Amino acid sequence: MVAPVSIYFDFDSSTISDEGRSKLQSFYEAARRSDLPVRIEGNCDERGTAEYNLALGQRRADAAKKYLVNLGMDGSRIRTVSNGKEKPRGQGHDEDGWRENRRDDVQPEG
Repeated sequence: MVAPVSIYFDFDSSTISDEGRSKLQSFYEAARRSDLPVRIEGNCDERGTAEYNLALGQRRADAAKKYLVNLGMDGSRIRTVSNGKEKPRGQGHDEDGWRENRRDDVQPEG
């Protein structure tokens, strides 16, 4: 079974942290034994315009895809999508809520 993971980003960044790389490595180890397609959803906090957050969410999703491909995953298995700020996980309008929303959700499809 391939468990979904979430990796988190600093404000206005698409750079994957050490913790994020570790989570992606674990996801890769589990996912490489299956042929399931993978979906990466990039998310942002509520600050910024809708257009900016869609672009930032896409950069975040693309960064995770690139990392998985560099580990050896076939890029044709990976679909990326940006949700911008439209799918918040954290509900607060403060740093705690925003931190929860600056993420990629990486999961098997199917």
